[in-house]
Amino acid sequence: MIRVESLSYSYGDYPVLKDISFHVKKGEFLSVLGSNGVGKSTLFRCMLGLLPGYSGSVVLDGKDIRSLPPREMAKLTAYIPQTTVSIYNFSVQDIVLMGATAGLSALRSPGRSEQERVLWALEKVGISHLKDRCFNHLSGGEQQLAILARALVQDAKVLMLDEPTASLDFANQMLVLTEVRELSREGYTIIQTTHNPEHAYYFSDRILTLKDGEVFCIGKPQEVIVPEVIGELYEMDVEISPLYGDRVRVCTPSFLTKT
Repeated sequence: MIRVESLSYSYGDYPVLKDISFHVKKGEFLSVLGSNGVGKSTLFRCMLGLLPGYSGSVVLDGKDIRSLPPREMAKLTAYIPQTTVSIYNFSVQDIVLMGATAGLSALRSPGRSEQERVLWALEKVGISHLKDRCFNHLSGGEQQLAILARALVQDAKVLMLDEPTASLDFANQMLVLTEVRELSREGYTIIQTTHNPEHAYYFSDRILTLKDGEVFCIGKPQEVIVPEVIGELYEMDVEISPLYGDRVRVCTPSFLTKT
């Protein structure tokens, strides 16, 4: 579904991404893991066509994104940021309906079919009961689910989430990531950046790690969430212990485990 080949990007003379290559299959959930400033968000911006000055290529569903106008790009991929702020008192239903604009001509307003798709998307992420609420009055987790519903209305099959649980409490983190994983099982291709190795381990099919602007390693969760990789990635000694029959791994700095 997505193939990134030899992608490099610099801010002025400072190289941020260096020869990045990887692919993501249809229906796969890929997590991108790395420390602050390593280039995760820059990678996303390049893949979304928002930073066109990169070298290399990003191919989405067989098409180089450089050849895609914004409207065509929006039909293929949807972006879910860390947080969304609305300066107007839009209802949840109105916020989600905005996702339908990618498929409409400039002179056409959303009609009955778009309204029905909004209700379908809200039901799918479990917040149909909030459709008439003011978006700004929702909790952080509810807002993220509303933005996820907006992406579904956009009808893109690739969903790119930039630290989607960064500002959420534990319950809302689990709520959002569980819904996202279910979407991947239904055929959506998911790419998320995260700072949480445990989330990456539990929800992902594969994990891509970045260090110093380069691909450090990529593999299955049980291959990546190990002391050697996580310790090198974050430049600290860590201990990783399994929970629930190794379905979840907990990463702990070694100095916290010493008495």
